[in-house]
Amino acid sequence: MEFPLRENSRAGEREGGPRQGLAPRKKTTGATGAPLGAERPRERLLGRGPGALADAELVAALLRTGDRTHDAVELAGVLLRRFGGVRGLFDTDPERIAACPGMGPAKTAAVVAARALLDRYHAEHVTAGEVLSGSTATRRYLRYRLGRREREVFGGLFLDARNRLIANEELFFGSVDRTAVYPREVLKSSMRHNACGLILYHNHPSGVAEPSPSDIQLTGRIATLLEEVDVRLVDHVVVSADQQVSFAERGLL
Repeated sequence: MEFPLRENSRAGEREGGPRQGLAPRKKTTGATGAPLGAERPRERLLGRGPGALADAELVAALLRTGDRTHDAVELAGVLLRRFGGVRGLFDTDPERIAACPGMGPAKTAAVVAARALLDRYHAEHVTAGEVLSGSTATRRYLRYRLGRREREVFGGLFLDARNRLIANEELFFGSVDRTAVYPREVLKSSMRHNACGLILYHNHPSGVAEPSPSDIQLTGRIATLLEEVDVRLVDHVVVSADQQVSFAERGLL
């Protein structure tokens, strides 16, 4: 006697198909191997602090939920792998994030909002009226703002007599590996802002923040011009995505 329904069910199981008459097996563990009910990144974040969580768990706290095939931590891991880590995720256009499977408007908005808040946090470290002196916080701010730019940008932080910030101005824009900088235009900007001090800055999209011989020569020319109008060159900071170099610390001024 043959039992075609039972035979078909076994064949389906062998071939990875659904088991007829039985509910599909549900996932009982998440990305870390813990029971799904126990894997709550937000509760762990508040209870143990951010240092106790991996990058994927912190991103999962933003996403709140997963999708049909991934829990929140797994979905966060997919995003981090796709975009090359936290920095890559935050530097990605919202459209690319939204195009990822499982990323609806709410999840995409959460990631974009987190990046915007991070931008504003760093921006508040260098605001008009703040005292600057080539500090580590200033250099980190410049690296954060310029380090991922794909083209060279040359600018200055114009200071008053007490080293308080008057203005932050991006003066010249160039290509991947060079920017045409005109020292007298830097001088004019200093006079326009009625500055007493200046911190120059520019980025190296190549990823290496080491000053070139032309960087050193240009800085010397600008410093000489500024001396003629009693403007102090406080520092020149060169930044890349992962590095920052201070002319003042190197003794290059």
